[in-house]
Order: sequence, then C-alpha cells, then structure tokens
Amino acid sequence: MSGRTANDRRSWPPRRSLDFFGRRAHLVGRWAVPLAIGLVYGYWVAANRRDGGPITGGNVAYGFVTTIVFTLVVGAMLTVAPRLAREPHAALWGLVSGAALGFLMGQSPGASPLQVFVVALAFALAVGLIVFYWEYTHEDARGRRAD
Repeated sequence: MSGRTANDRRSWPPRRSLDFFGRRAHLVGRWAVPLAIGLVYGYWVAANRRDGGPITGGNVAYGFVTTIVFTLVVGAMLTVAPRLAREPHAALWGLVSGAALGFLMGQSPGASPLQVFVVALAFALAVGLIVFYWEYTHEDARGRRAD
C-alpha cells in the first residue's frame, strides 16, 4: 500500500489533459503521415517493378529506398509549400504529384516513355489546377491565407 488517501491531494501528481491536436501531435504527424504513404508507395513501386515475379532482396531494398526518398520529398514539400505564394505552391504540388505518378508508371514493364510522360503531365496539371483553385478560394481580399 502506498499510504496515500483519496483526500491527500499533495502526494498525487498533477493531472494533464489529453491534447490530441497539440504541438507534439503535429510534429509526429508531420513525418508519420508521409512515412505511411511512402510505405504504400514503395511497396507499389516494388510490386510494379517485379511484374508478378518472385520477391527478391534487391526488390525489397528498392522498395525501401523508394519509401525513404518519397517520404523525404513529401515531407519537404509539406514543409515548404505553405510558405509559398499560391502559384508556386500549386506548381510544387503538381510537380511532385506528376513525378510520383510518372515514376510509378515507369516501373511497369509495358509502359512506353511517351505514355508515362503524357499521363504524368496531365496528372500534374490537374493537381496543380486543383491546388491553385483551393488556394485562390481560401484567401482574403489582400491575397493572404484565410486560415
């Protein structure tokens, strides 16, 4: 027995409230979310590259290297993009999205380089336009973000 009683408040540590959306949670989420998406992306790239063949050590290593690079690129984009004006912000999102899709498609054995380029460019333009529209409609009259 500890010798503490329910009425003896000085011996109990102070209670902290749970803060799910605090600074620490955002710091963890800033890298946990890109890492989770990167793991899925790395697995997908490795699966496309092996084209239904056996899983090899090189294939697994390729998937993990892709995961690390993708996580770093997306993490950097999520850090830098909010500091940019709406046009470069949209262009950065379009560039990263198009490059990611192009790289993913390029790992498939049957995809031609022209097909990969056209689809990735179309996707990059679509994402860039969507992000530009989002940024444009979420700012005040002076062009500042209306967070």
